[in-house]
Amino acid sequence: MKQFFKNEYRAYRQSWRDYQDGFKRSNDIVHLPYRSFKFLILFFLLASLCYGGSKIGCTTYNHVKVKEFKSVNKDEEKQDKNSFKKNLNKKDLHGLLDCKNFANLNEKKFTCISKGHKLKVSTTIDTSLQHFMQDKIRVSNSRMIGLVVMSVQTGKILSMIGYDKINKSQNPCTIDRFPAASIFKIVTAAGAIEQCGFDPEKIVTYNDGRWTLYKRQLEEKITKYTRTIPFSNAFGQSINSVFGKIGIYNLGKNGLTKYATAFGFNREINFEIPITPSSISVPDEPYKIAEIASGYNHETLISPIYGVVLASAVLNDGIPVEPTIIDRIEENGEVIYSSKSINLNQAISPITAKSLKTLMNATINSGTSRKFYKGHERDLLLSKLNIGGKTGSLNGNIEGDDVRYDWFVGFAEEKEGFEKIVMSILVAHEKYIGIKAAQYARLVMTKYFSDYFELKKNLKTEKVKPESSKKA
Repeated sequence: MKQFFKNEYRAYRQSWRDYQDGFKRSNDIVHLPYRSFKFLILFFLLASLCYGGSKIGCTTYNHVKVKEFKSVNKDEEKQDKNSFKKNLNKKDLHGLLDCKNFANLNEKKFTCISKGHKLKVSTTIDTSLQHFMQDKIRVSNSRMIGLVVMSVQTGKILSMIGYDKINKSQNPCTIDRFPAASIFKIVTAAGAIEQCGFDPEKIVTYNDGRWTLYKRQLEEKITKYTRTIPFSNAFGQSINSVFGKIGIYNLGKNGLTKYATAFGFNREINFEIPITPSSISVPDEPYKIAEIASGYNHETLISPIYGVVLASAVLNDGIPVEPTIIDRIEENGEVIYSSKSINLNQAISPITAKSLKTLMNATINSGTSRKFYKGHERDLLLSKLNIGGKTGSLNGNIEGDDVRYDWFVGFAEEKEGFEKIVMSILVAHEKYIGIKAAQYARLVMTKYFSDYFELKKNLKTEKVKPESSKKA
């Protein structure tokens, strides 16, 4: 390419010289006597050719100069890179923070170079909780793990831990490749309460096993083998046929779609790093509707980050909270991004949210997580908390590996105070079942509120000291 421009430039110089010689000769002719008409004709032909050559030369010259002009633009671009536009939004950050894997942050603040910009990033991570959970995670029997903890009041992500045995750089917390399983019963229950008049004490019936879903179990018939149970316990014990029948006979396709949409399915979650939207498609066939309503399928997909958004609606009067993991970003001493606490659209009424909280309490007290929270009412720390959750489990396959999906989506809130957190944990167990998601959730609750109550105690002590000194 350099040789090409070199040759072009030489051509330009030669053309320009020919043009100047012709121009000089034309001036000499004015002072010379007229010799012959043929000579004039020949001269003008030569002059025309030379002039045309000069134009070609100018074109080449301009091309070379354009290249030089672009180099000036590059200098201007470098100057522009020294200052980012202010007031960036979350979507502006997509791709800008690829310099960091947010799945396993070890520090609250870090500096990174992104697209020529030196950025100072302050995250929302609670490093005490993050380090504690990183030490507790056991990966020997797991294909994937995703753990997310969020503050309900602020939407701040307090902990985000991801593990993928095969793809180490992937963040399982932000992808929706995982079947929702019985976590979707939260959505079905919300619709049943709000649209169909269900309440936690309503008596429902089921036949045969709790965790199977045969077509015969979906028939509305009462036999001598039919069992009755309060709706709260049906939720806590995750009885598939109860929720399958709600899907078929109470909510139907339209109702399930309505509440799935209200809770954010098939819609993007606004976040500083890209998140794959949770996905659902409700078919027309009754049995398929039952599968969707009970979570007994592999088509309804969510991510761990979506789990905390779903749970936040239960503690926030039916309004999901938008998550944030970046507190602020600075460049050259100026703040170019600052997070804000944002509530999403109302998903369900406050009354429905309160009833859902009661259902999720049943999971802990008498349902699928009771053995992991046994004695929590007498525990020095956990007894100060209102705890609830929903488990989900389903056999599946990840890139040829057989796994057992194990979910816990839940909450813990201060009984005598305002502090509240939600958590969403997924473990994809391999051949052997390791530590379960509900167990990790208890560790999260214990560690976070242990630190919180200690800080609260210290703050009270700090306030008392000045008063006592004045009295003295």
